[in-house]
Amino acid sequence: MNNPNKPNGCTNLKLRQLNRMVTRHYDHHIAASGLKITQYSLLSFVVNLGPLRPSDLAKHMQMDTSTLTRNMQPLVTHGWLTIGEGVDARSRLVTATAAGYDKQREAKLAWKSAQQALNEQLGVANVLELHTLLDNCIAKLSER
Repeated sequence: MNNPNKPNGCTNLKLRQLNRMVTRHYDHHIAASGLKITQYSLLSFVVNLGPLRPSDLAKHMQMDTSTLTRNMQPLVTHGWLTIGEGVDARSRLVTATAAGYDKQREAKLAWKSAQQALNEQLGVANVLELHTLLDNCIAKLSER
C-alpha cells in the first residue's frame, strides 16, 4: 500500500516528463519565430544581462558551459549573438546583435502567448504554486 507521506515514483522521471510536455507547448507557440524555447531563453538572458562571459551566462542559466556552447552555436550562425574578445586575451564576451534584439522581441510575443495558454490550461493558482515550489527546490539544490 502506498504511503501518502512518502514520494511514490522517481522524481527525475516525473520532472523530465513534465519538462518535455512544457517544452513542446512552448516550442509549438514559438516555432513561427524560428527559435526553440531553449534558444529563446538563452537569447533573452543575453539581451537582459549581456554582454557577459560564457561562464557567467552558464551560471545564470544553471547549465554547464559545454551545453551552453552547443546551444549558442545556432544563434551565432544566424547572427543573433556574437562571441567576441573580453577584457583580456583569454576571456570572451557573449553579446546580442541588433538582429538578436529584434529576434528576441519577436519571439517574446509568442512566448507571452505560450505563457498565457499554459496559465489557462493549468490554472494561474497552480502555476504560481509550481513556480514557488520550483524556486524553493532550486534554492535548496544550489546550497550544495
